[in-house]
Amino acid sequence: MSAIPYCDDVLDRSIPLLQLADVSKGMGLAVTRVHQLLRDHHLIAVRRDGVLGIPEAFFGDDGQPVRLLPGLIVVLRDGGYEDEEILRWLFAEDDTLPGTPIDAMHGDLAREVVRRAQSMAF
Repeated sequence: MSAIPYCDDVLDRSIPLLQLADVSKGMGLAVTRVHQLLRDHHLIAVRRDGVLGIPEAFFGDDGQPVRLLPGLIVVLRDGGYEDEEILRWLFAEDDTLPGTPIDAMHGDLAREVVRRAQSMAF
């Protein structure tokens, strides 16, 4: 079995992370399935203070990944973006949305964020 992929923590320390065990509990999956989602690049983990975590903003109130997020990550990775670049973009303020792309993924602008990611990637 391969190692669990993670990237450098490029996020502001004020952005909360969920430990992988908490993600698996919230999703109702075994932690090994969360590891597989990370290997498949459907989610992105960072190491902060020696602990792997996934940004809390990646999940809805139901504990599941925000709709369209796994596909958005795959599109950007296929377009040549590294995980650190994807995280920076998702959490960067964008006055045209308004807010950040990850905030917009929780609302009516999710498809607009995906459209922008597609145009950036190709």
